[in-house]
Amino acid sequence: MNIHEYQAKELLAKFGVPVPAGYAAMSAEEAVAAMKKLPGPLYVVKAQIHAGGRGKGKFKELPPEAKGGVRLAKTEQEVREAANEMLGNTLVTVQTGEAGKQVQRLYITDGVDIEKEFYLALLVNRATGRISFVASTEGGMDIETVAHDSPEKIHTIDVDPATGFMPHHGRSVAAALELEGDLAKQAAKVASTLYAAFLGTDAAQIEINPLAVTGDKQLMVLDAKVGFDSNAMFRHKDLAELRDLTEEDPMEIEASKYDLAYIKLDGDIGCMVNGAGLAMATMDIIKLNGMFPANFLDVGGGANTEKVTAAFKIILSDPAVKGILVNIFGGIMKCDVIAEGIVAAAKEVNLSVPLVVRLEGTNVQQGKDILANSGLPIVPANDLGDAAQKIVAEVKKAA
Repeated sequence: MNIHEYQAKELLAKFGVPVPAGYAAMSAEEAVAAMKKLPGPLYVVKAQIHAGGRGKGKFKELPPEAKGGVRLAKTEQEVREAANEMLGNTLVTVQTGEAGKQVQRLYITDGVDIEKEFYLALLVNRATGRISFVASTEGGMDIETVAHDSPEKIHTIDVDPATGFMPHHGRSVAAALELEGDLAKQAAKVASTLYAAFLGTDAAQIEINPLAVTGDKQLMVLDAKVGFDSNAMFRHKDLAELRDLTEEDPMEIEASKYDLAYIKLDGDIGCMVNGAGLAMATMDIIKLNGMFPANFLDVGGGANTEKVTAAFKIILSDPAVKGILVNIFGGIMKCDVIAEGIVAAAKEVNLSVPLVVRLEGTNVQQGKDILANSGLPIVPANDLGDAAQKIVAEVKKAA
């Protein structure tokens, strides 16, 4: 689960992370009111969407020469104009894709005299199984570009969970940012508070870009991107309330209601699979056979008729889907139960695209018999390779 920048900064500030003063605004009037609460004389008006690259982004409804989603303002009129241009319009950045995201809220912050910018992030290092700091002197840039062009400028510092954050971790972060003296001490403290925030919120990622040295030699977090482990939200009801459904894909929202792991993709073959590894293999073999998956969908090990029906409805709500491949290995979840769910779901949603089903595992023959006797045009498959070939052939035949 991701949150907006203004929410992230308010949250980090509670842990002692230094952030400039700022206020959220949902209208031009609220933006002006927020500006009047700040000391000035410089203000920053920032579009709030769940995507990076806002400053370099462009609004669909505005002329190409118009400024992006992060603007400086010195007067009430400039704040009002920026707010009126941003709110309700669609901001397209390198991370949103061509569709862009509609701006529904703004963040008005105090302007800061920036002397130097850095990049600092915390994430779960899958290779080491530890929380890691990622630090670079090249702040304010796309970290992917830095990694590609200057990988030696990115430093990774692991934290052993047995000891937690220690003073030497703070010194390592300061060294990676090439800071000395009082700024090094500040960097160590910022790293410590970020680590505490990471653990305290069950975060999946905290990205600070930029972490800046101000004109008065203070470290300040100027932008923050925070995401949480969705599986831990039952422990953080207050954080769950920060979720902005308007920033999420409607199909992914619907899937979350049924505890389905769903991610929309750009292909034309809908996939319904149990198990993340099997789902990945299914997507790979579809591509190997010349077409592309329309989604990742893991129904999990405890799927029932309700879940399967919901999964079918979600898949079919995507107008790009031209066929569905169901690939189920029955272990805890028996094949006959899944087959009954598939038949019930196909009848309820009035299936109108080709459907190929591959079942294997517990009660597989009973499951195949249920599908064969359903009276529905369900194409059975013997194995994963056979399933992929058949769904691609069926879609091409129906085209």
